[in-house]
Amino acid sequence: MGNLRVLIVGNGGREHALAWKLAQSPKLGRLFVAPGNAGTVLWNVPIPADDISALVEFAVEQKIDLTVVGPEDPLSLGIVNAFQEAGLRIFGPTQAAAHLEGSKSFAKTIMESAGIPTAEWQMFEDIEQAKTYVRTIGAPCVLKADGLAAGKGVIVAMDLETALQAVEEILEGGFGTAGKKLVIEEFLEGQEVSLLCLCDGTTAYPMAPVQDHKRALDGDLGLNTGGMGTYCPPPIWTAEIEANVMRDLVSPTLQVMRDRGTPFQGVLFLGLMLTERGPKLLEYNVRFGDPETQVVMKRLKSDLLPILWACTEGRLSEEKLEWKEDVAVCVVMAAPGYPLAYAKGVPIHLPETQQDTVIFHAGTGISDGQLVSTGGRVLGITAEGKTLQEAREKAYAVVDQIQFPKAHFRRDIGVKGL
Repeated sequence: MGNLRVLIVGNGGREHALAWKLAQSPKLGRLFVAPGNAGTVLWNVPIPADDISALVEFAVEQKIDLTVVGPEDPLSLGIVNAFQEAGLRIFGPTQAAAHLEGSKSFAKTIMESAGIPTAEWQMFEDIEQAKTYVRTIGAPCVLKADGLAAGKGVIVAMDLETALQAVEEILEGGFGTAGKKLVIEEFLEGQEVSLLCLCDGTTAYPMAPVQDHKRALDGDLGLNTGGMGTYCPPPIWTAEIEANVMRDLVSPTLQVMRDRGTPFQGVLFLGLMLTERGPKLLEYNVRFGDPETQVVMKRLKSDLLPILWACTEGRLSEEKLEWKEDVAVCVVMAAPGYPLAYAKGVPIHLPETQQDTVIFHAGTGISDGQLVSTGGRVLGITAEGKTLQEAREKAYAVVDQIQFPKAHFRRDIGVKGL
């Protein structure tokens, strides 16, 4: 195994982080990223992530040995099935297995079948029935659009009025087709942690636990976003919690998926709430998270390429995952106005960075030779240090050197870990 030709599908910060990590592998021959961004410009191929037939054609022509899928949309569209039918090796879940993220109600059914601790829930398609249920359970409660909504389809309602408005917003089409069905859940209290697990259908290995910052503003205020920053590992995480989660949440999930004839291979990403009564599962994602991947890749010591390869062959148990002792922090710099309407085409100038800091690109492009913003979340400044405080200081020192007029970012990423 060596001199491998690898294709990464996607154009966000997660894909830049995967490309950065895979480019370090001695087993890599050539790397391609479709469509990529300004940070992956050395490897970019102008094919959109959801143009599955064009991606298959490219992989066949270029004799790609392994394809790694970043975003959820191509997975839900069945990219893995299409590649496998063409005899191509691909890392990620099949369309049926990706339904764990594609439908919140399906995910809850799987949790029930697997006996996994999670929030009480009900599903609704009728506005009046949903409102009656909200009045019965009261606030706070959590309302989720059933389908894919780019990480923004969840509303945590702290009062009844917000909850009733959320019912209308979701079921009246505020989230498009994602909101045809509505899942209403009890509100769980505790600290949220994300755990990404590599799976080969039978075996699962936990990657490093991460704490994300979903809200737009400091102090966890403001609107929900795709994520404003992460740090890894959170001090509240212990080996005992990890063992519990793997035994009570991950293993039963893999077992139920195998029993259904849709084994799960790829990254199973668990959104967890560490409650007083132990870890409970909030949701599944079926891919590397963004911006979780940035800090996880920064701390991963092992070569990622043979591990992904082993997952596609069902022999993950033969591989080992090694981690650096350091703490990593990722601060997201977003476009002015994000997460509402935001400016595009803002010119950006980046400083030189030291070895322990990487600027991962997300919504960036090149226009007339100038780096510009093209999306909402634009850069992920990721640093590692011996302590959380040191990693934070290094990350923010770089943030302060970046020329990105009126950029929106939080100043308190990782503070809850201190």
